[in-house]
Amino acid sequence: MSTAGGTVLVLGLGLTGRAVAGALVRRGECVCLVDDRPGESVRHYAEELGQVLHTAPGAGEWDDLLAGCDRLVLSPGVPDGHPALAAAATAGVSVLDESDLAAEWDARPRCAVTGTDGKTTVVTLVAAMLECSGIRALPAGNNETPLVTAVDDAEAEVFVVEASSFRLGHARSVRLGPAAWLNFAPDHLDVHADLAAYEAAKARIWESLADPADAIANLADPVVSSHAPEGATGFGTSEAHCRVRDGRLVHGDTEIVAVDDLPRQLPHDLLNAQAATALALRVGASPAGCAEALRGFGGLPHRMQLLAEVDGVRFVDDSKATTPHATASAVSALPGAVLIAGGRNKGLDLSAMGATSPRAVVAIGEAAGEIEGVFDGRCPVSTAESMADAVERARRQAGDGGTVLLSPGCSSFDWYTSYAERGDDFARIVDELFEGLEAAR
Repeated sequence: MSTAGGTVLVLGLGLTGRAVAGALVRRGECVCLVDDRPGESVRHYAEELGQVLHTAPGAGEWDDLLAGCDRLVLSPGVPDGHPALAAAATAGVSVLDESDLAAEWDARPRCAVTGTDGKTTVVTLVAAMLECSGIRALPAGNNETPLVTAVDDAEAEVFVVEASSFRLGHARSVRLGPAAWLNFAPDHLDVHADLAAYEAAKARIWESLADPADAIANLADPVVSSHAPEGATGFGTSEAHCRVRDGRLVHGDTEIVAVDDLPRQLPHDLLNAQAATALALRVGASPAGCAEALRGFGGLPHRMQLLAEVDGVRFVDDSKATTPHATASAVSALPGAVLIAGGRNKGLDLSAMGATSPRAVVAIGEAAGEIEGVFDGRCPVSTAESMADAVERARRQAGDGGTVLLSPGCSSFDWYTSYAERGDDFARIVDELFEGLEAAR
């Protein structure tokens, strides 16, 4: 029997939507399943769940679908302008994110991380720091483990939530803390109404904090800093509570770890280390646990990952860089690299990449023309028709001792199904190049 007295409409049946639907059914809730573009796996899931799947309803059909529903749960990525939102407002139906359901079902602590770039890395670090401190931590949210699934883990003591703007913007009530905001740059303008809506969604990360010190804020980022409450725990500047001083990462007066002991020491790596340390310590980690996790962290796949050195040329996979801000950071960390950039633009201004100084640029995908326009007159630019073509062009221009950097600044959905598939293809081509050169020797 339904515990809420009405049907819950679940819109979008990707990974999170399917987890939500299944969790609701297991708890005796009545559900209505809707997906605008269902694939075979979605149709099969609805059949397994024993539920009718409504496909791509027109604007005029939403009133009937919402009749008898008391809640609408949106999956991540449903755009702000979707007709379901206006229909729900007219019908008086509450709009929820999966985090609202998880908060109803489970009261264990949930710390959180948001930001345009670096969320997954910092979430991974925080969870490792807590585990090294003897606290059972489970990463959840905007990853492979939705919160409604994570709460079924009885052993978890704290959830480390990767909080995307989609989730924050659609939540009825954001109950997360302590919480870190890493950075802000234009992103997801193909989903949010405008940049102000994207910023407002991010800022919700701190809306329910009881203690302002639970707001972990990058004071070097002007947007983040402008939203930080007085008394926030800052990082990112020489005066911040968590900072790098004399070659050591320190938190207040406590020395955590020497920078030379860290496997990753690029500028954004040090910012991530500061954010993770500040957040983990607020949650209950020990300084020794933070240091142990930092010393053992070599990075995540597709994030400034050195793949190989082939005939004097280094190849770096930064396929996860899907915004101009992320690409600019990558090129700044590797000045003089040959940049492979492009893909499908998410409605962003790509000109931020033009402030960097790559040796040359190879443009790929749907946004190749835009990439060419950004770098025209700044450095040599060419266009590739495939990833293999891009790697070969970039390799020729890198020269002995140079670097080829895949840091697209765009999504992957023109040539690939994910940034991971794009990075894997890049790695495969580099492997084949290495094997071919070895065989020829």
